[in-house]
Amino acid sequence: MTLKFIDLTLPISEKIPTFPGSPQPIFIQWENIKDDGYNLELLFLSSHTGTHLDAPYHFIEKGKKIHEISLKRLIINAILVKIRKRGDQPITKTDIQKFEKKHGKIPNGSTVIFWTGWQKMIKNDSYFVSNPGLSVTAAKYLISKKTNLVGIDSPSIDLGKEKRFSVHHLFAKNDVLIVENLANLDKIKSWKFQLAVLPMKLKNATGAPVRAVGIIDD
Repeated sequence: MTLKFIDLTLPISEKIPTFPGSPQPIFIQWENIKDDGYNLELLFLSSHTGTHLDAPYHFIEKGKKIHEISLKRLIINAILVKIRKRGDQPITKTDIQKFEKKHGKIPNGSTVIFWTGWQKMIKNDSYFVSNPGLSVTAAKYLISKKTNLVGIDSPSIDLGKEKRFSVHHLFAKNDVLIVENLANLDKIKSWKFQLAVLPMKLKNATGAPVRAVGIIDD
């Protein structure tokens, strides 16, 4: 048996689309080989740029911050739920229960990743404003299962038209981690896989870019 590693991460560049109101990343060359003997750049970007992890502190004052999250929650077995959704279409509790009817109940404490097919829209103007996300009933259903982490291939776990960030608030209050902007989930053919989500260890931060990797038996 050999293992196959699938990069689930969007590359961060100055051209990556960013959430409305967030700064566009800037790469500044600070040192160069000719003058300094080595190359070095400065980076200016939001901690929620590209594929990133939301800490509960993002939405509640007493929530865990990025540096406080245990690695045991970030290198785990994951369940991949493939439910194609169009703009502004929610992932519902019924959608999840249909998946469970086919594959069995999602166990308590699981990590659940959703593929909607929305990632292909990343260069479209609707990407950040019409994205699919979880309904409140779906979020509450996952919370009832003491879910560890929920990931999605869209820019937000909330619907693009949801301005109150209801699902973010629910997950933050219940210590459910969130990963957004996952890529290449279509390359994972099984509904079970291993997932590594490794954020920069930024002290007291609300979020951090991650290198997300899917690990499957080849």
